[in-house]
Amino acid sequence: MRIYSIEEGRALVKAARNAIELYLRNPHFSKNLVKSSIEHRNEYYGVFVTLEHYPTRTLRGCIGFPRAIEPIKSSLVEAALSAAFDDPRFVPVSVHELDSLVVEVSILSEPKETRKDLKSRLKEVEVGRDGLLVEYGFYSGLLLPIVPVEEKWGKEQFLEETCIKAGLPADYWKRPDVKLYKFETQIFREEEPGGNVREVSLKGL
Repeated sequence: MRIYSIEEGRALVKAARNAIELYLRNPHFSKNLVKSSIEHRNEYYGVFVTLEHYPTRTLRGCIGFPRAIEPIKSSLVEAALSAAFDDPRFVPVSVHELDSLVVEVSILSEPKETRKDLKSRLKEVEVGRDGLLVEYGFYSGLLLPIVPVEEKWGKEQFLEETCIKAGLPADYWKRPDVKLYKFETQIFREEEPGGNVREVSLKGL
């Protein structure tokens, strides 16, 4: 995965916020207005957009694409709008609420499948570096690398919580017929709503 500069990260976060603001003004706005503002817009990466209340850091929405199915210029806009208006856990964001929300963008490396035996999975996964994606039939669940760090989970709990996120029993990560993928992220977050954007280091949390 190419490493994005802080300037590029700021542009991605700004684009995510702009997409939400434009949608609130006019749900039929041209998404190309935002897409054309993103540098390296034809690169293919997975991307997630997270919205949090400020300053409590309470989650307000988080949706994205674990795999690069289209250029990041398109995925980012779709993820931002989905996080704000389509996350089934929350009601849609209102125009009055946006000024109290912090926008965070995570760029994902391509998920890499781990080996299938239990010992290898425990060895390959590293908290503070990896995010996890579990797939089993129609079930799937993903947790970004920042989640176990903020929640102070150990490795096994991280694996269990990813299974739970997928709607599976917690110990299903031990099954060889369950696909387990790991990935890394580069994270950019506003320090306050609409404010300065910084790169988040998981080691500093």
